[in-house]
Amino acid sequence: MWSFDHEPDRSRLAQRYLLSSDTPAECAAKLASGAADIGLVPVSALAFTPSLAVIPGCTIASRDHVRSILLVVRHPDGIDGVGRVALDSSSRTSATYTRILFSRFWQIQPSFIEHAPDLEAMLQVADAALLIGDPALLALEDRQAREHRTGEKLHYLDLAHEWHEFTDTVWVSAFWVARPDSIASSSIPASQIIQDFQRSRDAGLTHIDILADEWSTRIAVPRATIHTYLSDNIWYVLDEPCFAGLELFYRYGVECGALPLAPRVNFL
Repeated sequence: MWSFDHEPDRSRLAQRYLLSSDTPAECAAKLASGAADIGLVPVSALAFTPSLAVIPGCTIASRDHVRSILLVVRHPDGIDGVGRVALDSSSRTSATYTRILFSRFWQIQPSFIEHAPDLEAMLQVADAALLIGDPALLALEDRQAREHRTGEKLHYLDLAHEWHEFTDTVWVSAFWVARPDSIASSSIPASQIIQDFQRSRDAGLTHIDILADEWSTRIAVPRATIHTYLSDNIWYVLDEPCFAGLELFYRYGVECGALPLAPRVNFL
């Protein structure tokens, strides 16, 4: 979002795009309903709204550890003892990856409940808790302090790493999509939209130091952690290794009953 948030491009892009900030699940819902024309959505959204077109080149993915998708396990036997999982409900994709890992790779069939992203509350009602985004990063930052406070040692599983270990493919979390009918009826050519979003991605990659400075004042995560997350943990280019991971995600998601279909990825 660098170019959309910073001058000199911010004013120019504001003439083309009206921005709103929502959770991943809300972004997908707005695209499906027609309340938005373009959105950064979890990749599972394509299985529920297959008419959406992917903006080429841009993604939120990870080639190994991502740190912001975390399964925290309380059971002393670790993953083998999990009978109930509390899912952060803000992203269907992370929940789908969780279900795939349990069903296909860990070969366990726990029950799943949706829960607000509060680790302590989640572990009161389940053996494991799925956290995504800032709550996951904060849980990792608090890991040693929590163990010292409570005397309890939890298991922290990075699900992107688990996926990579099992499949040897990239974990793909989200991408930009558009409603083709909306774009066709607008005054902005698809080629211009693709250029705007790819240039913003590239500009952001050259300003990670500034982004780390900015976000360290907004969330309770140390600057060094944010910098490492943005520069090392996240992969931003939707390339062939990403498509290999996506193909498995969609196929396994259908097989475990988490997705209604394995969509074809169509580009804007």
